[in-house]
Amino acid sequence: MTFASQITITRICLVPVFAALAYTYGHSVEIGHAEEAWRWWALGVFVLAASTDGVDGWVARRFNQCSDFGAYIDPIADKALLLTGVITLSLVDWGEPGWRLPWWFAVIVVLRDCVILGGIKILYEHRRKVKIVPHWTGKICTVTQMFAIGWVMLRVVPISPIYPCAVAGFFTIWSGLAYIQQGRLILRGAGQT
Repeated sequence: MTFASQITITRICLVPVFAALAYTYGHSVEIGHAEEAWRWWALGVFVLAASTDGVDGWVARRFNQCSDFGAYIDPIADKALLLTGVITLSLVDWGEPGWRLPWWFAVIVVLRDCVILGGIKILYEHRRKVKIVPHWTGKICTVTQMFAIGWVMLRVVPISPIYPCAVAGFFTIWSGLAYIQQGRLILRGAGQT
């Protein structure tokens, strides 16, 4: 296993650590005795895990460690971190009551990823070649989702998380529709993704 892949595996291992810290902080808020140290630990682990995404890619390219395993495991690690962040932060308050990601946002994010995975399965069943390449709307979607997560965890601006979630929700839906369109073209044999 390459060093780049080991970094990716580390990101996967940090996901449950983040979830446990985030839940512990949310529980302390719920019982009325918010332990801010738990929030900062959760934030630190999340940032560390997210930063390994760029590091593993750089190491793989710089030291010629690109591998099929790395290409397979990297998006799984990314999705594990992002989905865990969205789901966890929609279940627990991070300060005042209601300071969390709205449930509808978590549903949109999870539903989009389920539709994409279902579409890939359909394409494979129809023996269509699928090359996993992120669409530009997917990249904007990821950035806006991370921004919404950061909005909740940092609590810097006292404006409701519903606003960054509305922006991220819009791009999540848009990117989902773009991937569905790409899938339809591949199914018809007109292109590849």
